[in-house]
Amino acid sequence: MRPIEHVRISDLARPRFKANPYAFYARLRAEAPICRTRFLGEPAWLVTRYDDVLMLLKDERVLKDWLPVTRWIHFVAGPITRHMLNKDAPEHTRLRRLVHKAFAPGLVARLRERIQSICNELLDALESNGSIDLMSGYALPLPLMIIADLLGVPPEDRRRFHARSRSSLTPSTVLGVLRAAPDQRLLAHYIRKLVERRRREPREDLVTALIQAEEAGDKLSEKELVATIFFLLIAGYETTVNLIGVGALALMQNPREREWLTQNPTLAESAIEELLRYTSPLDVATQRFAGEDLTINSVRISRGDVLFAVLGSANRDESQFPDPNTLNLARAPNRHVAFGQGVHFCLGASLARLDAHLALTTLFRRFPNLRLTRAPESLHWRKSLIIRGLEELPVTI
Repeated sequence: MRPIEHVRISDLARPRFKANPYAFYARLRAEAPICRTRFLGEPAWLVTRYDDVLMLLKDERVLKDWLPVTRWIHFVAGPITRHMLNKDAPEHTRLRRLVHKAFAPGLVARLRERIQSICNELLDALESNGSIDLMSGYALPLPLMIIADLLGVPPEDRRRFHARSRSSLTPSTVLGVLRAAPDQRLLAHYIRKLVERRRREPREDLVTALIQAEEAGDKLSEKELVATIFFLLIAGYETTVNLIGVGALALMQNPREREWLTQNPTLAESAIEELLRYTSPLDVATQRFAGEDLTINSVRISRGDVLFAVLGSANRDESQFPDPNTLNLARAPNRHVAFGQGVHFCLGASLARLDAHLALTTLFRRFPNLRLTRAPESLHWRKSLIIRGLEELPVTI
């Protein structure tokens, strides 16, 4: 077998690859831990070892906005891509501070009762049917309803929001960026209309709070509001959808761990951390750029090169996690990077943890013998560089 020297980044987005990328990631860590690729025609690198990924996520010399590459993406997609995840200090710091002002203390903790109620309602439908697609019938509607409730998105618009927003997570080629642009522009138009309504008719929702958020006389501009609401929608449910869905699949495939979870509900927090590590719903972190010439693991990176932190590989690195390909819900310590690290650590992490905690413990408490209705190898995975998730998960009680 020839050593790996170059990887086509589009290959990492293929559904067949997403079904089980971990053997290939292990080869990359061993043979080419900093591996050449190209992204949107630009020189790029895949970073796969845990220590290198951690450095990349925290290093201030690594940037999120590099105008020679991102300028045309912003032009094609419109203002919706100019959110805090794509900003560096001091703009990122300013935006994150203003968004935090919109979140009342204990907001996520107060959602527990609402999340539990939705879990129960959705599982009642499963019980009456006897079988269901767990993705469309449970994993998707739960976090989507919660974040839409928070933002104040009307129920009739929520599925449309999902259909248009998911295309933003698929592009790994120039053509993919162009195909996603119409959905992104339609979303931006919808969000602007929602902001206009909340200016006229304030409510107790996150959009109103963002409009009113102020720090030392500073407020979010109209374009920043649109981009921030889009970002919160994505951050608020995309990771959670796939954590619940692929987490449920992992538990069905590991009956001993599933039984441990149902018998030890007080240890569910440890279980969620391990499922985050094991499934890595955010498989590849969004692109970063070398702000200056760098050396990573003896590899010379030129200023302006695109860098991808492969979180799914870092979370299976044997140097950090003993027996990394085994699901161990009691694993400790568990310093996974499923939510990233550093200043861009996932804003929706606490909400994702709570959603998944209640969703999975409730699911397997009510249906301890839940099982797949098809062979695991026949399941369809999403086409996406960034996300690792299922298109469907047919199950029966």
